[in-house]
Amino acid sequence: MEPDDERGRAPQRKGISYSQPLARDAVAQAAHACHAALSSHSLDDDPIASASAHRHDPARSVSYPHQLPPHHHHSRGGESIYLHAASFSGGAGGAVTLERAVATSEHGGAGGRGALPEFVGAGGAEGIFRVPLRAAMHPGRPPALEVRPHPPRETQVCSFLRTLACEPQLRQLWAGAESGVRVWGLDELFAGSVAGARRGDEETAPFTESVPTPPALCVAVDSANKLVWTGHKDGRIRSWRMDLATAPAAASDGGENAPMFKEGLSWQAHSRTPVLSMVVTSYGEIWSGTEGGVIKAWPWDVIAKSLSLTPEEKYMASCLVENAYIDLKNYVTVGNMFSLPTTDVKHMLADHCRAKVWSLTSMTFALWDARTRELLKVFGMDGQVESARLEPLVMPEQFIEEEIKVKPTKKEKNQGSVTFLQKSWNALIGAGGAVRRVATKGTFVEDNRRTETVAQAMDGAIWSGCTDGSIIMWDGNGNWLKEFSYHNSSVQCIKALGERVWVGYASGTVQVMDVEGNPLGGWTGHSRPVIQMAIGGSYIFTLAHHGGIRGWPLTSPGPLDDILRTELAKRELSYTRVENIKMLVGTWNVAQEKASPESLWSWLGTASSDVGLVVVGLQEVEMGAGVLAMAAAKESVGLEGSANGQWWIDNIGKTLDEGISFHRVGSRQLAGLLIAAWARTDLKPHIGDVDAAAVPCGFGRAIGNKGGVGLKMRVYDRRICFVNNHFAAHLENVTRRNADFDHIYRTMNFNKSHGSAASDTSVQLHKAVNILTYWQANGNQPDEDRPELAEADMVVFLGDFNYRLYGITYDEARDMVSQRSFDWLRERDQLRAEMKAGNVFQGMREGFIRFPPTYKFQRHQPGLAGYDSGEKKRIPAWCDRIVYRDSRSETIRECSLECPVVAAITSYEACMDVTDSDHKPVNCTFSVDLARVNELIRRQEYGKIIKSNEKLHCLLQESHHVPDTIISTNNIILENEETVVLRITNNCGSKKSTFEILCEGQSTSKQDGTKTDFIPRASFGLPHWLEVQPSIGLIEPGETMEVNVHHENYYTQEEFVDGVVQGGWCELTRDKEAVLLVNVTGSTSTETVTHRINVRHCCAASTPPPPARLLSIAAPPGDAPSSEGPTERSSRKSQSNHLQRSDAHFGASEVHDLHRLRNM
Repeated sequence: MEPDDERGRAPQRKGISYSQPLARDAVAQAAHACHAALSSHSLDDDPIASASAHRHDPARSVSYPHQLPPHHHHSRGGESIYLHAASFSGGAGGAVTLERAVATSEHGGAGGRGALPEFVGAGGAEGIFRVPLRAAMHPGRPPALEVRPHPPRETQVCSFLRTLACEPQLRQLWAGAESGVRVWGLDELFAGSVAGARRGDEETAPFTESVPTPPALCVAVDSANKLVWTGHKDGRIRSWRMDLATAPAAASDGGENAPMFKEGLSWQAHSRTPVLSMVVTSYGEIWSGTEGGVIKAWPWDVIAKSLSLTPEEKYMASCLVENAYIDLKNYVTVGNMFSLPTTDVKHMLADHCRAKVWSLTSMTFALWDARTRELLKVFGMDGQVESARLEPLVMPEQFIEEEIKVKPTKKEKNQGSVTFLQKSWNALIGAGGAVRRVATKGTFVEDNRRTETVAQAMDGAIWSGCTDGSIIMWDGNGNWLKEFSYHNSSVQCIKALGERVWVGYASGTVQVMDVEGNPLGGWTGHSRPVIQMAIGGSYIFTLAHHGGIRGWPLTSPGPLDDILRTELAKRELSYTRVENIKMLVGTWNVAQEKASPESLWSWLGTASSDVGLVVVGLQEVEMGAGVLAMAAAKESVGLEGSANGQWWIDNIGKTLDEGISFHRVGSRQLAGLLIAAWARTDLKPHIGDVDAAAVPCGFGRAIGNKGGVGLKMRVYDRRICFVNNHFAAHLENVTRRNADFDHIYRTMNFNKSHGSAASDTSVQLHKAVNILTYWQANGNQPDEDRPELAEADMVVFLGDFNYRLYGITYDEARDMVSQRSFDWLRERDQLRAEMKAGNVFQGMREGFIRFPPTYKFQRHQPGLAGYDSGEKKRIPAWCDRIVYRDSRSETIRECSLECPVVAAITSYEACMDVTDSDHKPVNCTFSVDLARVNELIRRQEYGKIIKSNEKLHCLLQESHHVPDTIISTNNIILENEETVVLRITNNCGSKKSTFEILCEGQSTSKQDGTKTDFIPRASFGLPHWLEVQPSIGLIEPGETMEVNVHHENYYTQEEFVDGVVQGGWCELTRDKEAVLLVNVTGSTSTETVTHRINVRHCCAASTPPPPARLLSIAAPPGDAPSSEGPTERSSRKSQSNHLQRSDAHFGASEVHDLHRLRNM
């Protein structure tokens, strides 16, 4: 290296001590001297922004003491207190003197650091190049209750949460995981710290956890018996006692030593297949569905008997249930032909309004009578009834048909180069088409519309959600009512309460509608798909694909949101934490060569000594038509990487002392492009959700000789993206280079793992879709669709951008380089001109260049004399660059929750002594402040506001109002097949009310005249001799709902073994009595008023058993079961009852109100 080059390099960094106090006076003096030195120099007419100018005093252009933000913490590889200071050496004359002053800047004070001035590109305040919106409280959604903040994906291996359910009486939130189940007490959500929690749950609300089990795939709550039933991947159904799952908050720390509760009754429901779906019917039976269309029913009487056995008889109890199942294919098999679809039963729904059960595959629906277990109807997504047939298995995804073979045979290798290149070119073009489709659609293509979820609204309608974002409404008989769509993304889950229906999408959006399907509001609830929802307390809880759980007020959007948002924003300082890290970013075009250990150490070894994160981008790791074709073929089948790429990763890892000082956190290769990242040992726990992506730009946007590869990661809960690029070559191709950047910026997508579930189909792109957002509900317009890179808190672009020097000859450039007249050369830099014009890297920043051009050199020739002197004499240029964008905007420059990432460049240099390639490696060191939220403290502040704010108290009281409701009678006596009409009247003149009818238990008369105890069935199910329709409903103000209470003769099959009838028929001939619960709530209420009704049946003379019957698929739609209630049946009497007001009291409810917190 030439002597001048040595002066151009930044001085060796001084060691940083965390134990010594900062010399603030010395720092302040150095900063003042720096400001005085710079005041007489002009950087030039280009917009230059000091990397530290955002801190406090705008009059200080380079350095000043940094005011400490609240709760500033240490992190290895970065100072705990971040000060900008520099003491510049004096010098005479213009920009060159300033250049040398910046290049020789030293640390100011103990732990201070000089920050380089920066050039800022134009156009950063417009469109997709705007800084993403950030705030202490997101203005685009209601204030969320963070039950479980988004955990890093790396911490969730084999423990992802997949199901969610709420228990209303004990106020518990249950989640099924891949390793067991978890339980949160709703009254402990605002409790204190969770000391000892494992990584990923440090700020989670207190919870208890079960012993390890195989993955839980489905869950059902049995409030009557205080049990939770879960279906598992190993084919077993397990029960969990709610009282055993409740533990004191102090003990529920979620740590490794936290107490774990054990399962109760369990049995092998399916021998070799998982329990994919499960439901508790209106008559208290448990039905389970699995692969191949198999559905089994488990009678409650047998389950109840098994539950009554002692723990020592656990094995006997399990065997008793296992042998008592009813295989429903015996009810629908005609002529040894199974008339149900043979695909997986993915979803099941209990229609409590009409006592039916819906079972769903991806493409078909089956409707069952919950009481008789009779198959009523099989129909498709279009509502057309399907005939009995065997349905072929449908592959969930269709593999792309292109299969490229590019490996030449020995004979081909011996042929001439023209033949081989021609074949390589053909393979290249063929593979390019495959890669282009992969890059835009993901590895697999899914064209068919499929059903993803099903739910029942309180008016009795059935809602099903589809992968194309459409929602279909059905009546209780499976008749198509209407279809609508407000979102392009796949519908993942639906939940209903009162007048409202919530829909969760794969895009992370939560949408609120009324029961007619009219949108009321919506917001982005999570950054990943919303896969499950549950209602409890005064919240709708949403579970995201990444495992995070949030609670949203049931009244949102509404005035309660504004109060909560304002009050939480006032307390921002209490839950804000600011961290600091140092990052080293390096880029090198290696020209298909391999570097020596000395070169790697010169480039990265010394510079990485005091940083916490290292990101390296390489270009031209391997080139050639054959190599590119092979790389394209690998991409088309989801493969990546090569032996050359792995060599570079391994050797860079050795330079960084991988495994001891650093750990690799991610990498991605696309043909000749390679990016990899390493984190220091103590920073690695704070880095997660590392995703990779690639965008080809060569040969029709399909081949990876040009393009970009990227890594996205969460660092202290902030999204940072690094993109390694190689743009179009040659001096004249400026427009192509700009287009390459624009293509990569707009299309790089890190979320392809969610595939077709979250992507748009060609049909959707032509639909007129009304996407309603929370902002629209509050009078604002939604933001435009923004690329993923635009939503990152910080983006770093690195690589061989290939921008050249223009308007200058080779000899002039060499002369200017030898004189170190870099200011004159910068005036002719294409990249700077394009950034100044706002044509590329809009709004991004680059450190002031103080090193010679890095291209083009002759290999293994040191010093500036190594510039290309061959026939072409390429003009030296700064091809290899590093630019970035953080969270700073024109109005906000200090690190805060509004501006969460603020970076400063502390060094920007080229390694001129490295001669392994025709490019010189470049590295850039950043000091980055990151503001994050301590979710545990914010959740506690949330609870304090709920308890103390009087305005919230008034709003909650108003929203919890239950309309005055009267029922026609408290006592009903039924004879054989008699029907009595129960009338429920909403006596309120302004608000709707909803009701749900359950059975608290039944009692049977003994031979000695006494009665058995009232014993509830699962989930307060009805006894088989009693029909109540409708059992749920929505009542308009001042209106009356008529409910038919009917006795039906019921014959039980005495015994089932392995799903086959072993005994004959017998009739229950004793007098019976049941207690019905009529739970009434408001239209958006979380408070319940319960009425009790005694129903007695006096048994008459016995009747003969029913004749044997042949069960088959339902008749065509014209012969479909009638929706008329039992009142229309002949020879049935209606008992006249006068209206009387019931003694109402508060009882079991689906949700309870936030007002309880005020009394805690």
